[in-house]
Amino acid sequence: MTAPAALAAPVPATALRSALAGGSPTYSFEFFPPKNEAGLRTLWDTIRRIEALSPTFVSVTYGAGGSSRDRTVELTQRIATETTLRPVAHLTAVGHSVTELRHIIGRYADAGVRDVLVLRGDPPGDPAGPWTPHPEGFRYARELVSLVRRTGDFSVGVAAFPEGHPRSPDPDSDVRHFVAKCRAGADYAITQMFFHVEDYLRLRDRVAALGCDTPVIPAIMPATDARQIRRFAELSGAAFPESLARSLEAARDTPAAGHRIGVDYAIAMAERLLAEGAPGLHYITLNRSTAALDIHQAVRRLGRTSPERP
Repeated sequence: MTAPAALAAPVPATALRSALAGGSPTYSFEFFPPKNEAGLRTLWDTIRRIEALSPTFVSVTYGAGGSSRDRTVELTQRIATETTLRPVAHLTAVGHSVTELRHIIGRYADAGVRDVLVLRGDPPGDPAGPWTPHPEGFRYARELVSLVRRTGDFSVGVAAFPEGHPRSPDPDSDVRHFVAKCRAGADYAITQMFFHVEDYLRLRDRVAALGCDTPVIPAIMPATDARQIRRFAELSGAAFPESLARSLEAARDTPAAGHRIGVDYAIAMAERLLAEGAPGLHYITLNRSTAALDIHQAVRRLGRTSPERP
C-alpha cells in the first residue's frame, strides 16, 4: 500500500459549499468499492488519472442495504489520506441504528472527510422489495440529513430523481419529499442516472416552484454497453431510450463503436444540461476512467467547465 501523503488539515465543509455556490460549473466523479484486488488496482489507476484533473470532488457509493459499508468507509478514508482529491462519502440509513450511523460519521470525521451524500437506501437482497426501517434507525433520508448536520461541520448532499423515486406515488409527492430533505439541511443534490434532459429540467422547475434553490447536479452515465445499462435502468427505474439501445446493440461486436456511441450521446446531454444552467456534472465512472474522461475532456474543449476544486 502506498504510504499516506502528508496532507494539510482537512478543508472545512464550507469550501465545498462555496464551490457549489460560486457560479461556475463544478465537476465530479463517482466510484464504488471494488470486491477484489484486481478491481482495486483498476480503480486506483482510474483515481490517479482523475486526480490529475483536480475535480471539485469524487464520491464513493454504498452498496444496497449497506452491504459495502466497511469497504466504502475504508476507500473513502484512503482517498482522503493518500490523494489530493476531496472524497464525498455515501451514507445510507437502511439497516443501521442511529448509534451505528453516528459511529460511521465519526470514522469519516477522524479521517478528515467532511462531505457526506445521504441516502435512505434500498432494502438488502431485493432493491424493489418492502422497505423496513431499522427498529432503532430512521425511516426517511431527511432524518439522516439532520443527524449529519447536528454531528459536526459537514457538507451534506442528497439524491434527486429526474423520473421520480420508484416508490413515490406521484411527481408532486416526490418533489415535496425532495424539498423536505433540502430544508433539513442539504447543501446540494446529485441525480440518479437518466437519459432524457427534459426529465432533469422538469424536476428543476418543480423544485424551484416550491421555493427551493438547492443545486441539483445531474449525473452522467456513459451508456456504452446496452445489456449493462438495461440492467441498471431496470434497477433504478430509469428510461433507457430505445434508439440508443438499438444503436448499441448494432455495435455489440465492435466495442470501439459502442464506446463512441455512448460517449457522443453523453456529450450531447452534458452540453445541453450546462447550456440550460445545470450547476455542474457528476460522472458515473463504473471505476473505469476512459468513457468519463472522454466526455469530460470533450465538454472542457468546448469551454463549458473549469476547475473549481475547493
